[in-house]
Amino acid sequence: MSRELVLDTETTGLNYEEGHRLVEIGIIELENHIPTGSQFHYYLNPDRDSDYKAEQVHGLSREFLKDKPRFRDIIDEFIEYISDSKIIIHNASFDMGFINSELGKCNRIELDKNLIIDTLVLAKKKFPGQSVSLDSLCRRFNIDLGNRNIHGALKDAKLLASVYLELIGGRQSKLEFGQNISFSNLVNNNTTINITDYYENMPLKSVNNVKLDKHDYKMHLESINSIKSSIWKKINN
Repeated sequence: MSRELVLDTETTGLNYEEGHRLVEIGIIELENHIPTGSQFHYYLNPDRDSDYKAEQVHGLSREFLKDKPRFRDIIDEFIEYISDSKIIIHNASFDMGFINSELGKCNRIELDKNLIIDTLVLAKKKFPGQSVSLDSLCRRFNIDLGNRNIHGALKDAKLLASVYLELIGGRQSKLEFGQNISFSNLVNNNTTINITDYYENMPLKSVNNVKLDKHDYKMHLESINSIKSSIWKKINN
């Protein structure tokens, strides 16, 4: 299985070097580009006010955050969850700067930059000279931006997961399992798919007017193997 994590943060301001801190971190887990339903999400007490413009973006007041854990309280859980997985971030230098600043305050090593996939870089290569903000990419790929008047780390991580799949051209955000399934719906609903169970329970599908499921196909192969000098064996060989 290929594990990837889609990460987003919200902060008190634009520059960690000026003492700004994380106020929210959201991560969702993908395996083979499909959401597993596992996620990591915390609101964080930054021990300071947010800049006015930043608070207008995320809507997280100091009053709301005052009883939330500090980053140092969740750091072990964060490091364990991240593990050695690839991390998908939009404009990675921003989020990485804040996360590595928090890790440094706790005397922990920084995230391995070789694990980071920056969707901003991918988007610039794919759409040179065009707007590649998360909002713009969602509109380009017809990904629902409803209820995004206020940004949120977990909400934006889910949107980014949909954008990421589109950018890498994986399945054009449609999983073709005999029907169209919206990847963005899978992400937003934390839906998981067990591929084995899916095919075991799949209804018969007509192919050239013949309905054949997995068990029928197995019986077909057994029947072919029982035929002496079968032309099918010659074809397969």
